[in-house]
Amino acid sequence: MTAAVRRRPGAVADRRWPARVGTGAGLLVALVALLLAPATPASAHAVLVSTSPAASAVVPSAPAEVALTFSEGVRKVPGKIRVIAPDGSRADRGEPSFAGAVVTIPVDPSGPRGTYLVSYRVISADSHPVSGAFTYSVGAPSPPPVDSGADNRADPVVGTAVKVVKYLGYAGLLLLVGPALVLAALWPRRLPRRGPARLAGAGLGLLVLATLAELWLQVPYTAGGGLFDVPSAGLGDVLGSAFGTAHLVRLGLLAAAAFLLRPLFAGPIGRTDGIILAILGGAALFTWPLAGHPAASPAPAVSVVVDAVHLGSMAVWLGGLVMLAGFLLPRADERELGAILPIWSRWAALAVAALLLAGTVQGLIEVATPKALVETTYGQLLLAKIGLFALVLGVAAYSRALVRRRTAAERPTRVRRAIWVELAITAVVLGVSATLVQTTPARTASADVAGTTTGYFAATLASPVASVQVELDPAERGNNSVHLYAYTKDNRPQPVQEWKATVALPSAGIEPIEIPLLPLTDNHATGEINFPAAGQWQLRITVRTTDIDQATVTATVPIR
Repeated sequence: MTAAVRRRPGAVADRRWPARVGTGAGLLVALVALLLAPATPASAHAVLVSTSPAASAVVPSAPAEVALTFSEGVRKVPGKIRVIAPDGSRADRGEPSFAGAVVTIPVDPSGPRGTYLVSYRVISADSHPVSGAFTYSVGAPSPPPVDSGADNRADPVVGTAVKVVKYLGYAGLLLLVGPALVLAALWPRRLPRRGPARLAGAGLGLLVLATLAELWLQVPYTAGGGLFDVPSAGLGDVLGSAFGTAHLVRLGLLAAAAFLLRPLFAGPIGRTDGIILAILGGAALFTWPLAGHPAASPAPAVSVVVDAVHLGSMAVWLGGLVMLAGFLLPRADERELGAILPIWSRWAALAVAALLLAGTVQGLIEVATPKALVETTYGQLLLAKIGLFALVLGVAAYSRALVRRRTAAERPTRVRRAIWVELAITAVVLGVSATLVQTTPARTASADVAGTTTGYFAATLASPVASVQVELDPAERGNNSVHLYAYTKDNRPQPVQEWKATVALPSAGIEPIEIPLLPLTDNHATGEINFPAAGQWQLRITVRTTDIDQATVTATVPIR
């Protein structure tokens, strides 16, 4: 290779020139996206703190505006904030105004007496939607109106698709980083590079596809709707947000890196190109935390850095393991493995140490209290991830012991089996991580803001006429909020003419208690219930979709 370079310096220059021009073009795309990035305040999973008029209040005269105050600054979802008058007409007038954490909705002050319904959907700075509803009455309460507008939630299929796409993005990252790192520093010259190059190309393609899919899915995820409910205005709003900017920057950096990866796939590259490639990769890692929880944490600078370190260490460690198990251990001879494995063992140890340190710091920031660690969904997922990670470390320690005893090069099959076990467990860890980044951080879920508490119960109950999704918060003794959603078999909103729900605790002799339900949309109803005791409560829900079609579903709800 060296002789060929000396004989044909012009050919090498010709090969590097388009690579560097392409790299510059990709960097230009990333720079433009950064210049267009909006300035947003730090917040995370905002919750409603107070309203004016207060929820369930009775005021003597109709207000000229309704004010919603959130715990943090929020952004608008077009058309998703509505005030419904007692007669079912729209009482809001004009667009609501957003001033940090306060949203002000102009309302017709000459509206009729009775109960008004306010429904809202906004976006937190960490890109997650926040929705809800409340009522207030003018003069005296009346039967609450029904919001005939679109459902304020994303289709459940969209929520699942978001998690799947994030998982694929993580997989693409490690499949790209692992081959690139090994080819640049550990690959024997005698072995062909075609297999690792294809793997890295697949990782790059998967990463680009996942990034584009995240941009697409963010529209129905935040605005509500199905997979293909993506209007151009909604897509424009996403691209103009901090979330969209981070993803556009990532695409630009990946495009720039792709032009430097091509020479690496063909043979060794120069030190300068290697440094540039490492800088591009490091910069791309920061686009993940900048588009999620870390950028909206109480210490955003620290959270963004440690999350990028956490993600990069994961990609180096797992991507390297894939290369070892898939290519080096089966193809390299004993002499090559004797030189490679000790170096890789040190790299893996550093990556694992960085993973532990970064994960600990981020966990302390996002969880905040030991109670939140065990009582919130985020904390429980984090505990599951820690348990799986500890199991992986045990297998990794076994592999490292083989390397230290110098038996790995002589018997690579034993190391290869251990590595496949590591990868199988970490595949589950990546799935937990993809769910974790879509879950409300424990520090927010456990905050006692506007009466919110830590518990939660959710279930989907099937019936011949509709699938009923139940959400009960906080699933503890005392006051609880109930949300009921009806869907068809193909996950479309199912209009319901009448809802009925009761709860009972037979073990304590408590007879069925009726839950007063308020229809918010044609497929969504909400209510409040006070559970006087802990236990396994029997929830019974009846839905009537037509004059003759009716079904009853039941569920056991554990109340603490």
